[in-house]
Amino acid sequence: MKKKDIQFLRVTYLRGPNIWTYRPVLEAWVDIGELEESPSNTIPGFYERLSNWLPTLIEHRCGVGERGGFLQRVREGTWPAHIMEHVVLELQNLAGMQVGFGKARSTSEYGVYKVAVRARNEQVSHAALEAGRDLVMAAIEDRPFDVAGTVAHLKEMVDAYHLGPSTACIVDAATERRIPHIRLTDGNLVQLGQGALQRRIWTAETDRTSAIAESISSDKDLTKRLLESCGVPVPAGQVVSSVEEAWEVAQDIGLPVVVKPTDANHGRGVSLDLINEADVHAAFTLAEQEGSEVIVERFVRGDEHRLLVVGNRVVAVAKGEAAWVEGDGKSTVSELVDRHLNIDPRRGLTEDFPLNRIIVSEDAVILRDLERQGLNADSVPADGRRVLIQRNGNVANDVTETLHPDVEAVATLAARVVGLDIAGIDVVAEDVSKPLHQQGGAIVEVNAGPGLLMHLKPAHGAPRPVGRAIVDHLFPEGDSGRIPTVGISGTQGTTLIARLVAHLLHLAGRHVGLACRDGLFLDRRQVESRDCTNWDAGQRLLINRVVEAAVFEHSPETILSEGLPYDRCQIGIVTDVTENGSLNDFYIHEPEQVYNVLRTQVDVVMSEGAAVLNANDLLVADMADLSDGEVIFYAKDSTLLPIVEHLANGGRAVFMRDQAVILASGSTETVLATLDLFPLTRDGQLAHLESMLAAVAATWALGIDPDLICAGIENFELGATITADDSASRARITKN
Repeated sequence: MKKKDIQFLRVTYLRGPNIWTYRPVLEAWVDIGELEESPSNTIPGFYERLSNWLPTLIEHRCGVGERGGFLQRVREGTWPAHIMEHVVLELQNLAGMQVGFGKARSTSEYGVYKVAVRARNEQVSHAALEAGRDLVMAAIEDRPFDVAGTVAHLKEMVDAYHLGPSTACIVDAATERRIPHIRLTDGNLVQLGQGALQRRIWTAETDRTSAIAESISSDKDLTKRLLESCGVPVPAGQVVSSVEEAWEVAQDIGLPVVVKPTDANHGRGVSLDLINEADVHAAFTLAEQEGSEVIVERFVRGDEHRLLVVGNRVVAVAKGEAAWVEGDGKSTVSELVDRHLNIDPRRGLTEDFPLNRIIVSEDAVILRDLERQGLNADSVPADGRRVLIQRNGNVANDVTETLHPDVEAVATLAARVVGLDIAGIDVVAEDVSKPLHQQGGAIVEVNAGPGLLMHLKPAHGAPRPVGRAIVDHLFPEGDSGRIPTVGISGTQGTTLIARLVAHLLHLAGRHVGLACRDGLFLDRRQVESRDCTNWDAGQRLLINRVVEAAVFEHSPETILSEGLPYDRCQIGIVTDVTENGSLNDFYIHEPEQVYNVLRTQVDVVMSEGAAVLNANDLLVADMADLSDGEVIFYAKDSTLLPIVEHLANGGRAVFMRDQAVILASGSTETVLATLDLFPLTRDGQLAHLESMLAAVAATWALGIDPDLICAGIENFELGATITADDSASRARITKN
C-alpha cells in the first residue's frame, strides 16, 4: 500500500543534452504515494515552515513568471514533487553552485513523477536531491530540519567536487563562446574543444605551458639570471648556503634585504625589509625550511603588484597592501586579527577566497615580524598602537587601468624570457603608472599557473574578464574548437547510415571516429566490437586528439538513460518515430512521446549545421521547425508534401526518381547516380535505400563533393573493417 511519503524509484544522471534541456541534469522518478491527494494548501503550516526555512525561494518565478511565483503556487496548492524540484535547486544555489533549470512532470502511473534539476556536479546534485526530499517531508510532517547544517555540508561537497574558481571562470568563458568542454579528471584538468582541435587547461596552465618554462619559474635564482641577461630590472641577489653567508651577502648588497626560498610559492618563507644580522639569520632558517635553497636579495621599496600576462599582453593588474591592526589595550594580537582582518569576507581557507585567513600562531613570517616589533601572538598592544601583521600576500585591489605601457612591456618580456604563455609577474614598485626605471622598481618573481581569483573578486576596482582572455588566447576569434560531428537517432537503418557517413568522411580526407552498434572505429580500424552507442564511447572519440570528425549513432533508450555525448552537432539525422513498446519502462507509450525524445537530436543542431529528416515519417518531418540550422529532407518519393513544400521555399532534398538519386536545391536538380552503381541497392535489394539517401544528404550538407559521395557509396562494403588485432598483424607484415 502506498503511503504519504516521497520515495525514489530511480535516479539518473543525464550527462549530455536530453529530453529536458541542453545541459546535464539529475532525473529522479519519485512516487509520492497518498500525497497525491494532499496538495500543499491542504497541509496546515506547510507554507510557513517552507518559506521560513528557505526564504530565498521568493526569487523563484515558476510558471507564474514573476518574483514570488513559486511561493504563490505553494500557497494556492501544488504537489510535493514540484516543491521538491524547487527546494533541490535552491539548496544547490545556497551551496554556491548556481542552477536554475528544473521540471516536474507526472507520468501515466498514479503518484509517480519525473523530476529533473540542473546538475553542474553529479555528487553535489545527488546529495541536494536527498536533502531536498528530507526537507520537504519534514515540512509536511512538521518536524525540525537543519537547513544551515545541510547547506554547510553541500558547500563542503562543492569545494571537494566542483571545479575550482580559476578553472571555472575559464570554462564559463568558453561556454559563452560556445566552445565545448570536457572535464578529464575529478580535479581541474579540462579539455576545451573536441578531437584534433582541442586544447587543455589545468587551472591557469595550458597545453602551451612548457614544462621547461614552469621549472625555470620555480627556480627564482635561475629566473632572475635569465631576466637580468635580457634587460629586465630585477633586484640584486645571490643564493647562499649558510646563515653566515646570508649575512655577508646582505652586507655586500646593501641593507635592507629580502631572504626567501628559491623554489617556494604563495609567499611561504619570505622575509622582507631585514636590517640586522639577527633578523637575517632567523629569516635564513625559516626560508631553508620552505625550499631547497635560500636567496638573499636587495629589498625593493614599494607595493607588491601582480600582473597577469596572457599571450603577449597584460590583462589584469592587482595591487597589494600591508595588513595592520590597531591595539585597544585589552585584546591580544591574535584577537585583533580575528576581529579586524579575518572578518573580511574576502578571507577564507579555500581557494574560493581571494585572500587567505590569517592564523597568526601558525605563520612563522608573521611571528618573526611581530618579534621584531617586540610582540608575539598573545601580546596586548597598547591602545592606539599600530601593529604590522603582513607585509605582503594581500594583493586584491585592481589597478589595471593605471598600468604604464613601459611596465607592461617589461612584464610581457619577462614572461617570454621564461617561456610562459600565461604568467603571474610580481612587480614591486611605488606606482605602476610610471616606468620602473624611474622609481627603482623591479620584477621579483615570475609564476606559472597563477591564481585568478584576485582579478575576479578584487576588493576594490572592477573585476577583470581573465577567463575570457585565456580562452581567446587558446582559440582566436572564429575558432570554436569543434570538429564536424554527426548524430543519427531513430530505430531504422541508423547503423548503416553511421557507417556510410563515416566512410565518406574518411574518403574526404578526415581521420574519422565512429561510435555505433557495430562498435567503436577509428577510420577503418575497429577498436571495440561491442555496442558503442553509449555516452562513454562517444566521449572517447571527442577526447581523441587524432579524430578530425566524429559520427555517433543513438537509440531512444540512450537519449533517455544517458543523454547525448556532445553539446551540439553539425548534422543531426532522425530516421523515424516508432513506438514499439521498447520505451514502456520509461513511461513512454505514445508516438508523440517518442517524438519528444528524438527531437533532442534536432534541438542540438548548430545554426551553421543541418537537420537531415525522413520526409516519409510525418512526425519526423514535423521536427523541421525545431532546427536552428538548415533542413534537408530525404525520401524515396519526391512527391511527398514536405519535400514539395520545402523545395518550393528554396530548401534542399535528396530523393529517387526513375531509379536515380537526385540532389535537389529549390528548382535545381542534380543526378548523383543511378541505383545500379551502388552495391547496397543493386539487383533489386532496396532495403538499404533510405539509409543511403540519409547518408548522401548528410555528407552533402557537410560540403563533400557529390562525385566523391558517389564514388564512396559505390565502393562501400558494409563488412569491411580492420580490427585492432588485424592492424597489428598488418603492421608486423609490413615491417618484415
